[in-house]
Amino acid sequence: MTLGNKKIVLCVTGSIAAYKAATLTSMLTKAGAHVDVLMTDSAKQFIGPATFQALSRHPVNDNLFIEKKEGQIAHIDLADQADLFIVAPASSHTLSKLAQGEAGDMVSATVLATKAPVWIAPAMNVNMYQHPAVQANIKKLISYGYRLLEPDEGYLACGWVGKGRLLEPDIIFSQIESFFSSPKKTLDGKKVLLTAGPTRESFDPVRYFTNYSSGKMGYSLAHVLQKRGAEVTLISGPTYLKTPEYVTRINVTSAIEMFEAVMKRESEMDAVIMSAAVADYRPKEIFHQKMKKQEGSLLIEMVRNPDILLELGKRKDKQILIGFAAETEHLEDYAKEKLRKKNLDMIVANNIAEEGSGFEKDTNKVCFYYPSGRYKSFELMTKHHVSEHIVDALEDLFKVSDLS
Repeated sequence: MTLGNKKIVLCVTGSIAAYKAATLTSMLTKAGAHVDVLMTDSAKQFIGPATFQALSRHPVNDNLFIEKKEGQIAHIDLADQADLFIVAPASSHTLSKLAQGEAGDMVSATVLATKAPVWIAPAMNVNMYQHPAVQANIKKLISYGYRLLEPDEGYLACGWVGKGRLLEPDIIFSQIESFFSSPKKTLDGKKVLLTAGPTRESFDPVRYFTNYSSGKMGYSLAHVLQKRGAEVTLISGPTYLKTPEYVTRINVTSAIEMFEAVMKRESEMDAVIMSAAVADYRPKEIFHQKMKKQEGSLLIEMVRNPDILLELGKRKDKQILIGFAAETEHLEDYAKEKLRKKNLDMIVANNIAEEGSGFEKDTNKVCFYYPSGRYKSFELMTKHHVSEHIVDALEDLFKVSDLS
């Protein structure tokens, strides 16, 4: 019961992402929080109050003028008693009302009346989110002291691709847990180098070879490592993801650039985690002008890129070295061979052909393999929870290293 008896007011507004608020309600309630759900009329067009009442075990407040209890002024009582307010999803309409100080419904009136911290988690079409009026309202709310839970980028319900997706419930939940707890700085004083994302291998000024890696796994790891006290250096290939707070990010594009950035810093580190999907090959020749279409087939000669993980394994002294193996078949055999060949302390293996696992997904199903032959497998879970398990394993590896 990590959030035992914390009073959290969850404000649900008009967005298709309202269904995610139901999942968040369930997670918070199971963690011991007292969750009061407020809904706008627009929110009820997407999901019914009965769902939230069943999940929170409390009546839903959806009318400013009808009190659930006799003699109660609900929006004032809720405002006074809350430990935290979360508006998720926050529609552009609600953001505008809060920014202008309007109080025409249960959500806006209660939020304006509270002195508790207020978090806003926008969810809307990418063009709406980027509109100057919406951005101005968000900036104004931040100036009031509200905390922005910035939306994800990806495929939206409206069919557009871009920024506007409500953060996944487990990420919001994790941030709430962090807010109410003082995490143990179990990695305080440790320096960790982390790679993430894909690399791009240029062919001409407008074309390149790459892979499907989104960087989500590596960025989630960076967040968890930093929260546990590590000094994190993140070397990232091209990605749209936001840099976690207090993490030093170094942007690279190609495998050679990543190799150089890693080798420049690895000797200063206590651990290196290679979660990036680094291209094995690059075009032998890069054309400085756009290559024009020609008759017949096009043959491109590829040459090997430096093997960053192999070189790290050769150089390793007392550092902890963790690699990743993304495979489509013979997962255990390939992972164990990579573990041995590259002198790793642990390898995180996953079959990207399995449903819900692999690149661009928010979930993953992994197995940890160790040089001793020990292994540990996990069920499908969010990448945030995978990151927690990886960092737990890193802490155990540090304990063994400190004893040797």
